[in-house]
Amino acid sequence: MTDGIGMTYLLDADTLIKADNIYYPMKRFPIFWEWLQYNGLTGNVKVPHEQYDEIVAGHGELVDWLKDEEAKTALLLNEEVDADRLTTVVENGYAPDLDDSELEAVGRDPFLIAYALKAPANRHVITFEVSAPSRKRANRKIPDVCSQFGVPCGTLFQLIVILDFTTSWKWPSG
Repeated sequence: MTDGIGMTYLLDADTLIKADNIYYPMKRFPIFWEWLQYNGLTGNVKVPHEQYDEIVAGHGELVDWLKDEEAKTALLLNEEVDADRLTTVVENGYAPDLDDSELEAVGRDPFLIAYALKAPANRHVITFEVSAPSRKRANRKIPDVCSQFGVPCGTLFQLIVILDFTTSWKWPSG
C-alpha cells in the first residue's frame, strides 16, 4: 500500500460488514462512519455497485446508513464495470470454464477486481479476505487474484493508517 495520495480505495462488502459487526459498530464509533463518508466525498474511498447491492440486500444499521442518500452518494462508485475486463478477471483470475455453482461461489469479487484493474496504479482493493495461494478456481481469494493482475490489495486497518483515521477526526471546516 502507498501513501494514499491520489488513490481510490475500493471496498469489498466484507470490509464494511465486518467493520460494523466487529471492529467499529455504528453505535459505538459513529465518527468512523462519518470519516468514511467524508473520504467517499473526496474520492478516496468508493464502493462498487455490486458490493453495495450485496450489503443493502441485508438489514440493520449499516444497510440503513448506506441507503441514506448522503452516504450512498458519497460512497457509491459512479461507473459501470467494463465487461471485457470482468471477463478477463473471471477467466484468467479464477478459471475460463467455471460452472454455475462455481460462478455463484465466486460471487461479486471479480467485479471489485475489474474496477480496480481499470487503473491499478491509482486504485487499491480493500478486503478482509486473506491470501490462500493454494486455493484454485472459484475458491481463490481476492488478494491472490489482485496480485496476479498487479492490483494493490490491503485491509481496512492499512487504509485507516494511510488515510489517518483517529477517533478525534472532525469534518474539515470551510
